[in-house]
Amino acid sequence: MRKKHKSKYLAFVLIGIAALIAINLYVKANQTPGKLDLLAKCLKNSGAKLYGASWCPHCQNQKALFEKSAKYLPYIECAMPSGQGINFICKDAKIESYPTWVFADGSRESGELSLEKLSEKTGCKLTE
Repeated sequence: MRKKHKSKYLAFVLIGIAALIAINLYVKANQTPGKLDLLAKCLKNSGAKLYGASWCPHCQNQKALFEKSAKYLPYIECAMPSGQGINFICKDAKIESYPTWVFADGSRESGELSLEKLSEKTGCKLTE
């Protein structure tokens, strides 16, 4: 009986240690800057805006291009919570397709844009 208790105790300790290691790795991975953080932040600071919809695969691809740096993009969600229709922000901006980039000079580009095209339109440098 005593051996059984020691085995259970040891199993719980090992599971606890494994959980702590996993949490530590997760936290460290999320604290590491993304390779496109500076570009994404620059796009936002340049006045560019990315209009999209949560259900739009091209919008998802555009954000995926930035990997973990996508959180810094100047993204504006156009889909209503119900998934039906678009919100007033996007109606007022006359957004007709997704994704649509609107730049500080008033120009617009629809569809997935390359990093090079975004750099060209905003003056933001591509750095890795």
